[in-house]
Amino acid sequence: MNRVEQMVSELCPNGIEFTELNELLHYEQPSKFLIQNVNYDKHFETPVLTAGQTFILGYTNETFGIYPASPENPVIIFDDFTTAFKWVDFPFKAKSSAMKIISTKSSKLESLRYAYFAMMTINYNPHNHARQWIKTYSKFKIPVPPHQIQNEIVQILDTFTELEARKRQYEYYRDKLLSFEDKSLMGGVVEWKTLGEIFVTKNGYTPSKSNHSYWEDGTVPWFRMDDIRTNGRILNKSLRQISRSALKRDRTFPANSVLIATSATIGEHALILVPHLSNQRFTSLSLRAEYVNRLNIRFVFYYCFVLGEWCRRNTTTSSFSSVDMARFKKFRFPIPPLTLQHTIVEILDKFNTLAHDLSGGLPAEIKARRQQYEYYRNKLLTFKEI
Repeated sequence: MNRVEQMVSELCPNGIEFTELNELLHYEQPSKFLIQNVNYDKHFETPVLTAGQTFILGYTNETFGIYPASPENPVIIFDDFTTAFKWVDFPFKAKSSAMKIISTKSSKLESLRYAYFAMMTINYNPHNHARQWIKTYSKFKIPVPPHQIQNEIVQILDTFTELEARKRQYEYYRDKLLSFEDKSLMGGVVEWKTLGEIFVTKNGYTPSKSNHSYWEDGTVPWFRMDDIRTNGRILNKSLRQISRSALKRDRTFPANSVLIATSATIGEHALILVPHLSNQRFTSLSLRAEYVNRLNIRFVFYYCFVLGEWCRRNTTTSSFSSVDMARFKKFRFPIPPLTLQHTIVEILDKFNTLAHDLSGGLPAEIKARRQQYEYYRNKLLTFKEI
């Protein structure tokens, strides 16, 4: 019997009271906090939020109508059409009127954090484009055990969110370091060239599956997205190999080049340390001869996180998503002094080490912990109703 089960048996052996959300939570319309000017800039201070997957749409310099959320006074923002919701504990402005700002109104709740976790167990997918909170969602009931049990559940579930917070912190510092905003760190002028000027770009391909000789006794690494998912972003071997007879003009992509997905799972990338080939989802970036001694390939690898985000925002519309390749080759790529590149790589390598579990890497750890988290969340919040 775990700690929560022991507390339930002691404090409420006959079951737990279930209460509608509208009795526990207060909602506020975002009208006073809506953004007036959508000219966002990452140098501005106040984030503009949506309750959907994007979450932070940008940053504004507007100084009026800011919702004063804080760690001491957090809120939940709720998308009134999709029922998506986010936890917010910092000042913000809202993008859409189709949002509810949720806070605690009942002493039955020890904290809003408990309600936030309990809402995650509600299984509801709206099928009509209508306001959901008042008519439907707020009528759902959640278990409301004694405060001691609520606190214990929140403490347990919060431990499972720390890894993802660590990942977000690493990504924030990585992106900040690669923005070249801090002129004191420049160590010289940063030159900018287009991607097409710096790199030879080639598309991957899949040899004919009907020709069995291409796939038997292969020695040439052939990379797919599964390689990144399974083995990470810096690779020297692939899950599958092809024979040299499968190569066009007997040529591979060179070692120490980057593969970046320009269709399907757009923006994902990896540094490949050996001669190789890839499937058609990837575009290979290899340094032109005149830039081999001007760019540290690991700096290139790290800056491809910026490139990957750009790719996700610049796709063409067709039967499937793909990157606008004409604009892709015009993407501006920085060439800082080599000493600065080495410093950036050294810093990000250390961050990367700190952010990864030794046994399998942070993504694998997060995946395992997320499954564990969801199991415990649902188990901890499954109570017998009075």
